[in-house]
Amino acid sequence: MPLYEGTFSVGLDKEFHPIGRGDAPATGALKLSIQPFLIREEERLILFDTGIGDLFGGQSGAWRMRENLDNLGLECGDITDIFLSHLHFDHIAGLAHREHGTWELTFPNATIYASERGWQSLVGRADSLSDEERAFVYFVDLYGDFSFLSNEENHPLEHVRTLWIGGHTHDHLALFYENGPQKFLMAGDVIGSKKALMRKYRAVYDADAEQGMEVREELKQLAWKEQYTILAYHETDSPMMRLSQWSPRSGYSIEVITV
Repeated sequence: MPLYEGTFSVGLDKEFHPIGRGDAPATGALKLSIQPFLIREEERLILFDTGIGDLFGGQSGAWRMRENLDNLGLECGDITDIFLSHLHFDHIAGLAHREHGTWELTFPNATIYASERGWQSLVGRADSLSDEERAFVYFVDLYGDFSFLSNEENHPLEHVRTLWIGGHTHDHLALFYENGPQKFLMAGDVIGSKKALMRKYRAVYDADAEQGMEVREELKQLAWKEQYTILAYHETDSPMMRLSQWSPRSGYSIEVITV
């Protein structure tokens, strides 16, 4: 289930400027929405990525996540497991907040699953970050309940597996949820929007654009053949999609999934 946190215009300054869901971004900027995903099991509440938190200022904050969960009759303390596709702040900043002046974990009872190499790399270069980002990283590193993942295939929970894919970042993971007919694939910013399903391309913002293009095509083919529902974190209107058919002329047909 997508937990919509807002839509933003993001330009070369990499600042997230809030805009309306139906608005166009500023000239030369990208339009990005933020949608973490909640998976509900009888004994677990699982998040794929955490939302934007309050590192980006403006209209963002942990209150958005609380509001989304409250609408479902849940609280942040109910979340049991968090999986991070990669460690860019628009995907992980929801881990902690400063609403009461000092840093607090947003999900105090959750185990955080992240690439070990990626997290250690982030901590290792924390001195190059802004003061706020550095404080966030050090706090989460000290107080977060981490279960680190190797950069290969992992099966940390009964119905969840992770797979190293690289591309957008060197330690990027694809997240899979597989429970009978429920099959979800979340590939972070490798497949972050509907547009990523509609064409083959090298993304200039990827750490390894060639790897990103190759693995994107592999994941699309897998999602089509195995009928995974794709969870697109930055998609505005249709964050859950399934590929229904393929032709060499028109590519994949996309079916929007609603919940």
